[in-house]
Amino acid sequence: MHCKDVSIHDVDIDLDLSNICALMDNWKAYKRTEYIVFRNREQLAVVRIEREKGKDLFQDLSAYEIVSLPEETVYYEDPHLDILNPSALARVQVKYPGKTVVVKGMFSHINFVKDLKPLRLRVIDNIPPAPSKLGVLVKMGLASGFVDHPIIEEDVDISMAACVKDVRTEAVMFPCKVSGLSADMPYYFLDEAPELKHKVTLIGCNLSKRIYESLYHSDVPFINVCPMDNVPDDGVPTIVKCCKVKEGHTREGNTVMVPWGATVPEVVGAINDLFSE
Repeated sequence: MHCKDVSIHDVDIDLDLSNICALMDNWKAYKRTEYIVFRNREQLAVVRIEREKGKDLFQDLSAYEIVSLPEETVYYEDPHLDILNPSALARVQVKYPGKTVVVKGMFSHINFVKDLKPLRLRVIDNIPPAPSKLGVLVKMGLASGFVDHPIIEEDVDISMAACVKDVRTEAVMFPCKVSGLSADMPYYFLDEAPELKHKVTLIGCNLSKRIYESLYHSDVPFINVCPMDNVPDDGVPTIVKCCKVKEGHTREGNTVMVPWGATVPEVVGAINDLFSE
């Protein structure tokens, strides 16, 4: 809803049921208005209205319904909040479960949210970098206004640095030097194709393992940090990056995969596909 659909009126009476009903007698409303927020200092109440048919700018009411009274209504203000963004409103709703929340956001626009049920999106990605690239892209996608679902993301980071504790060889190998990873044991970077002076454990994905085997013509102890291979089989909608996807996205059940070099539009398309049903 937009502020053209939600009207706010300041009054100087207690916003109880009888007073609100008295206010609605002979009330005329702008032809686009669907809801009225009544405000008396800290008190707020929300009313849904129906108007008589006609061509006038202001029309008599044919019916109304009280959405919430003051004891059920709270106020939330954030000058950076897009009041038309479902995910932004979902975050507000979870702050005030069971309440009607009147929201004032960017450009001083007014909206309200009630009984909005957020949808969970799990984001699995490797770190470093931190924050994860996919996590940032998802946040940008949800903020873009092109995702029409009240989604709250849950970041699940697979830390390659934390995996070092599981290494049982003399040394560890990471996929690429640009990661800036290091360890308290001898360590190597696969993208440098180094001469190995120690027995190593490779921390990476299946592609890293294939590259290692092609370079060194041997098997290697392996800790798999591929996001796709770390998706739990629990039905939670999940998004990951995958080197097998070259552009766009691919969906397998409740999981969508975007390219390793994904863009915000690709992430938006994947999320919309995932929640299309």
